[in-house]
Order: sequence, then C-alpha cells, then structure tokens
Amino acid sequence: MKILCVSDMIDPMVYNQNVKEIFPDIDLILCAGDLPMDYIDFIVSVFNRPTYFVFGNHNLKEFRFYDKASRNTVMSARDLQKLSDQSHSHGGKYLGFSFDVNHELSYIDPETGKPTPLLIAGVPGSIRYNNGQNQYTDRQMKFKLMKMVPHLWYNKLKYGRYLDILLTHATPRHIHDKEDPCHRGFESFNWFVEKFKPTFMVHGHIHLYDMREERIGKYWDSVLVNAYAHTIIELPLTQEKLKELTEGGNQ
Repeated sequence: MKILCVSDMIDPMVYNQNVKEIFPDIDLILCAGDLPMDYIDFIVSVFNRPTYFVFGNHNLKEFRFYDKASRNTVMSARDLQKLSDQSHSHGGKYLGFSFDVNHELSYIDPETGKPTPLLIAGVPGSIRYNNGQNQYTDRQMKFKLMKMVPHLWYNKLKYGRYLDILLTHATPRHIHDKEDPCHRGFESFNWFVEKFKPTFMVHGHIHLYDMREERIGKYWDSVLVNAYAHTIIELPLTQEKLKELTEGGNQ
C-alpha cells in the first residue's frame, strides 16, 4: 500500500496536471493539516483514492463544519446546508479525535500472512499559543487522547495491534518540533506513541526549510514522518523499507 502524505503548503509537484504520472500507484492520501480545502478537493478528484485529513492551526475557514465545539450559536441557512452535507464534502474523511477501520485498504500482515484492514486514527490541532481555534493545552490534549483508549484496546483485541497510522498536525515534544510557542510539540503525544505503538505517526506543522533536517525517524517502536509538502510511505513496513525511509527519506 503506497501512501502519499501532504501538509502545510500547496506543493507544485502535487498540484500538477501530471501528478498521477509523478506519483503512480498511490493507494491512500493523508493530509496532515494547514491545507486549503480546495487543495484537498483537487487531490481527491485527481487520484480518486481514499483520503483522510485533519485540520491544523491555519486554514480553518471550514473547521466549524466538522468540529461541534467551534460552531457559532447562529448559523446562516447556507451554512446549515453545508453542515448537513459535510459528510460528503471534499471527498476526504475528517479524522477529528476519531478512528477508521478500512477494510477496502487491507494489506497482507507480514506476521500472519493474512489480509488485515488499515487501522487509522486522527488528532487535529496544535499546542495553544494565542487562544486561537483548534489549539489545546497539553492537559486538554491528554484528556482527549485518553478518551480514545477504549477503541485502541478493542483494536488490540480484535486485530492484534492498536493502530497502523496516527495522523496528526502537531508533533510530539522534542521530536521534530521547535522551541517557539507555536511549534512546540505535545508531551501527551510522546506518551501515546510509546504506549500504543502506531506503525507510523504522520504529522505536519513543522516546515522543512533546511532539507537536512530530519523528515523521518524511528522512535520507540514507531516511525515518525513529517509530511511537509509531500512524502511517500508504504505498508506493510518491512525492515528493508524502514532502512530506506530512515536513510533516504530525509532528502
């Protein structure tokens, strides 16, 4: 399963009429936040493949259609219509502190040799730095992550693992993050990744202006991927693919 991960900028290599020639055989697209919804529209329409997205701390014009807590008490008739249709809008599936078990995106489990569905969860937002939309303190984030635990245990009992992919906007603390107030990571993410061991954690938020910075690295039993602009990962993750990603994925 070949997965195209994007975040934080309209990448001319993706926003391109020849994108399917540039990125052939894509099975899944992950959008890790701070992207215009029109860009996600384009990706869905061109690739016609399952697409998941989370919101970041920018490009939040349509956030209220997906997040109940952010909605105004008074909405126009047009907004109410959009709200009623939002499950079909843009063609992608929003993962806001939620899960999906996708049997259509099954892959062969290297341990059992049997097909297994894709197990994915999404966590939107960034650390709180100016009280804007979709920003959380670390304590608030930990509380929201704790509410996800029963589903994770269910996955473990039924499928033998908690999660294949955790899609977020922000990073764990001291992994791919920065020291300015906006770009600090969540310590609660460190706990989550160490405890529940997703094969991949795909995030955005951190712009890679210096391409010598790490894009992909292994932490605990997970591979953390910065999706800035674009990058490609694959499931199942073999040792050969892991070596290729960690040694060559930072270009």
